[in-house]
Amino acid sequence: MMLVPWWALVSAGCAPVALICGWALAATLQPAGYDAMVDSISALAAQGAADPWLMTGSLYVLGVCHLATAIGLRAAALSGRVVLACGGVASVVVALSPEPAGGTSLRHLVSTGIGFTLLALFPVLAAERDTSAVWALRPTTGTVVTVVMAAGAAWFLIELHGHSVAGLAERILTAVQAAWPLVVVVACVASLRRREVSPLRAAGREDAVRPR
Repeated sequence: MMLVPWWALVSAGCAPVALICGWALAATLQPAGYDAMVDSISALAAQGAADPWLMTGSLYVLGVCHLATAIGLRAAALSGRVVLACGGVASVVVALSPEPAGGTSLRHLVSTGIGFTLLALFPVLAAERDTSAVWALRPTTGTVVTVVMAAGAAWFLIELHGHSVAGLAERILTAVQAAWPLVVVVACVASLRRREVSPLRAAGREDAVRPR
């Protein structure tokens, strides 16, 4: 059985591209006072921002991509696929909950926090106990990646309170969370190809040593 269908590779690849391109392009359209190192991604989709539709659309695409990847990533544990899908839904809710101009929204804060948490739990919950699991779906790998994401979230909260490089911390954290499903899918595809090639190589070696 295929570890992942081809369209899951597409959805996993589009997720980080949509997010990073979205915030990069939206930042260039903001007034001179916007500082990507300090200001949050949410400010790009807030009411009163310049062309907020661009960041909002990127969040929609991100959410849909996570949902599609969760459906197609059959090699991962069910619990991990569920939290990835829920993380995608949270991204859509964030897009539907823009911050008011010069303020904040409780729904936005809650949905953002839930999304961060779910995507941070994905690596460890997606891990399989099977010893034949690909490296990206092993318990040790999942635990390490989840810890790294948790550390990134802590850094973001610290910077958010200190108003120094909160924008940078948020971008690094969200980029890692958006890209990790792609890492898992690519690892699964590579593993499948190795399994397909190994019998062919073995057959080739047998043909080479077989008496003519």
